[in-house]
Amino acid sequence: MGSNPINLALRFLLELCALASASIWGWKFTDGGLRFVLAIGTPVLLAVIWGTFAVPNDPSRSGKTLIVTSGVARLVIEFSFFAFTTWALYDIGLEKIGLIFGIIVILHYLISYDRIFWLLSKKQN
Repeated sequence: MGSNPINLALRFLLELCALASASIWGWKFTDGGLRFVLAIGTPVLLAVIWGTFAVPNDPSRSGKTLIVTSGVARLVIEFSFFAFTTWALYDIGLEKIGLIFGIIVILHYLISYDRIFWLLSKKQN
């Protein structure tokens, strides 16, 4: 289920690119001291949300979670994470990179259809 090593590596690279893009967006969003807060705080907040809310025993992750989340809620978190990143790239003028990133994310989820079906079957306990 979505545990092909190449697909997992792609997912990890997408996550890293998303965090880097969020940092760049935070830096370019404003001037002054707030840019440091956003450049550091935005990716940290995204990483905390990503790592905290998970479905137990998700084989594409460590299988552990701090806050048990339903599969649907996890998908909403993941889609929001990647949608924000795609929008952030557009917002800072990197439209083509944002489009390419968004397409790669969609392709990743299409390849990971078995994980999506698994997540949709998982209810919060």
